[in-house]
Amino acid sequence: MIAVLQRVTRGKVEVDSREVGSIERGLVVLIGIARGDCERDVLWISKRIASLRIFSDDAGKMNLDIQQIRGSILLVSQFTLLADLSSGNRPGFADAEEPESARIRCGEVAAQLSQRGIHVAHGEFGAKMLVSLENDGPVTIVLDSKSQFQSS
Repeated sequence: MIAVLQRVTRGKVEVDSREVGSIERGLVVLIGIARGDCERDVLWISKRIASLRIFSDDAGKMNLDIQQIRGSILLVSQFTLLADLSSGNRPGFADAEEPESARIRCGEVAAQLSQRGIHVAHGEFGAKMLVSLENDGPVTIVLDSKSQFQSS
């Protein structure tokens, strides 16, 4: 599971010129579900998203997490994060999970974040979406749940 977190002052998702999700201060999280991702990946990535201290405190240091600032998350499924570019110029997506399983895993991530008291808005799974955001900083972080299994 791969997640790209962008600290934002606002973000929104539109489908067919209709707004389907929006937030003010918080994170836009683009999430790609890989084949074989399981509950362990969901739990790890949800915990990391909720606990990253990437928001500024009164001294201007990145010292606060999303819960401490009472921020929101805009969660957008994006299978293209699993693109294989190892040969040629056209990406392959064999590593991306099948749509129905990916939809379930995305829902599980949203539920885990919500259980922590974080407001979660959504894109529309499988739709052609227009994502708008105002990156604050800019701050952009990439998480890969497979990194938890690699030895240091």
